[in-house]
Amino acid sequence: MTASCGAEPLLHLQVNGRACSIEGVPRAATLLHLLRNDLGLNGPKYGCGLGQCGACTVHVDGVAARSCVIPAHGVAGRAITTLEGLGTRGRWHPVQAAFEDAQAAQCGYCLNGMVMQAAALLARDPQASEARIRSELSGNLCRCGTHIEILGAVQRAAVRMRAEQEP
Repeated sequence: MTASCGAEPLLHLQVNGRACSIEGVPRAATLLHLLRNDLGLNGPKYGCGLGQCGACTVHVDGVAARSCVIPAHGVAGRAITTLEGLGTRGRWHPVQAAFEDAQAAQCGYCLNGMVMQAAALLARDPQASEARIRSELSGNLCRCGTHIEILGAVQRAAVRMRAEQEP
């Protein structure tokens, strides 16, 4: 057995459906740092760094989570989905398609978090009411004021997702 003091361990996780092993991840690194700086995924954004604005939202095992406050080593072995893994051009996730159709973004900085939060909500509750959608998105900040368009896009996505589930 060999030991090395101060060496950073190998980190294994699933990102967007692919197995990843990253060496030398500092214990203090956040999931956001790992995703953006080590894996080159630019969907999650750095906003407040305190988990309060939602720009960094990703899914951890299907649950919306703020990646700026999650230690990277805390998600070892778990499934992480970023905006890049939610859908692809030509095959958007219904929430992404609805945001595009509704032109629900202005600057786009909050978009990642809004889409990821809405996708997690509709995955667990495709019948979400307007009040439930508003409540779910209340922790995601949009400085451009496109809240009405965003709300409409999420409602449109819910209708699409229900239609896709019908026989």
